[in-house]
Amino acid sequence: MRDDPACTPLVDLLPTELFRALGDPNRVAILCDLCGCRGGPKTVSELAAELPVDLSVVSRHLGVLKRARVLEAERHGKTVQYTVRARDLVTILRSLADAIDNCCPDPADSDQPASKQPVTEIRTGPAKPDRLSQP
Repeated sequence: MRDDPACTPLVDLLPTELFRALGDPNRVAILCDLCGCRGGPKTVSELAAELPVDLSVVSRHLGVLKRARVLEAERHGKTVQYTVRARDLVTILRSLADAIDNCCPDPADSDQPASKQPVTEIRTGPAKPDRLSQP
């Protein structure tokens, strides 16, 4: 990491609970379903109908995503509808991407192409005499 005041330590931006929540394929499928073209608020039953797991498993996954602040739940009578906290998720991921971009520069982004960048040679021991210059 560079000693740059604009360089936020990545550990401050890595919400462990968020990445754990997104580490399960079923939870990612739920997120994609809620963000997709037919996205929008959905109930546990509606989400379970589109996944190859039981309703109780979907309910547990929704709880994990809600605790990780990926989803928001809104009660309407006896039903609960889930939506993605898109703005919050975008803010977190954009901050992380910006921090990585600022603190971990890509060598390909430097002014010189990689083939023209200076190469530092490290020698370990005395230089070997040139055989052609010996009598």
